[in-house]
Amino acid sequence: MEIKENVSLAGYSTMRLGGVARYLCEVSSEVDLAKAVAWAHDKKIPFIAIGGGSNIVWRDEGFAGLVIVNCILGRQVLTEDAHSAVVKVGGGEVWDEVVAWTVDKNLSGIEFLSAIPGKAGGGPVQNIGAYGAELSEVLTEVSVFDTAENTFGSIAKDACEFGYRTSRFKTTDKKRFLITSLTMKLAKSNPSPPFYESLHAYFDEHGIKEFTPKTVREAVIAVRRTKLPDPKVVANNGSFFTNPFVPVAQFDQLKAKFPGIKGWPADDGRVKLAAGWLVEQAGYRGVHDKETGMATNPDQALVLINEHAKSTADLLKFKQKIVDAVEQMFGVTLEQEPELLP
Repeated sequence: MEIKENVSLAGYSTMRLGGVARYLCEVSSEVDLAKAVAWAHDKKIPFIAIGGGSNIVWRDEGFAGLVIVNCILGRQVLTEDAHSAVVKVGGGEVWDEVVAWTVDKNLSGIEFLSAIPGKAGGGPVQNIGAYGAELSEVLTEVSVFDTAENTFGSIAKDACEFGYRTSRFKTTDKKRFLITSLTMKLAKSNPSPPFYESLHAYFDEHGIKEFTPKTVREAVIAVRRTKLPDPKVVANNGSFFTNPFVPVAQFDQLKAKFPGIKGWPADDGRVKLAAGWLVEQAGYRGVHDKETGMATNPDQALVLINEHAKSTADLLKFKQKIVDAVEQMFGVTLEQEPELLP
């Protein structure tokens, strides 16, 4: 394990912005992870653990401590029967490669989460989801390093406090637990309709009538490709805003004023709005902002693109322009999805 000094953090966020880390190391085992945390304790400096950087934005000030990059690998089938299989994957595994691995085994449960960038360890933090599916639906437990107790252990799904794009790892216990692996229970049966409208349209267009983990994965990748630029090619964090929730009464008022507004009933009695639609209606689809060097994707207004921004301050200034425009038009405040670190 090599601890590097004065490392640019722009290379550790897919938005490619940010200051400098005083120290940075990559850990490929639980032993290395424990050593890295102990090293930071000895130095009396803070530390942060990250994965692929797809859902984080670094401040221009950088980080005066140790950045620990999770590179812990491993994929295995723990148990299986005629109906399901329990699999365990390392937190440093590339998430989409994990999905491809399970689909190759004809296992169903995370094929709708195909092509989501980042590493597996970041999945539970955000409770990643797409096309009506969420990781929390199949996850059974996560293995963690508890930095408060300096011990390794596991946390069952019911104790993770999952919600829409959130968990205890993002809220009440933020930065306390470092996720080393996750365990999921996947089905050996095929996914079944109804599917999201865009997936149904893809299946109809291509004459697909048999739905398997493979056909769903192929459809998801194809649909995502038309809306979301590859972060390896175009600097972005994917969807930059979460879909907001509003009371039914407020949605009815918005519906009366904006008949085309999109909303879906939520389990808590509120209505989930389509953030992308709000941003687009506020005039920010396919915008190229000369002042900040930022832009929005012409195919999906939720995606903020770093065209030639010089700093995270530029990104945040552009973000605020969008938030203000949506607030003024709809009375709804958008919330940023990528985490601003440190």
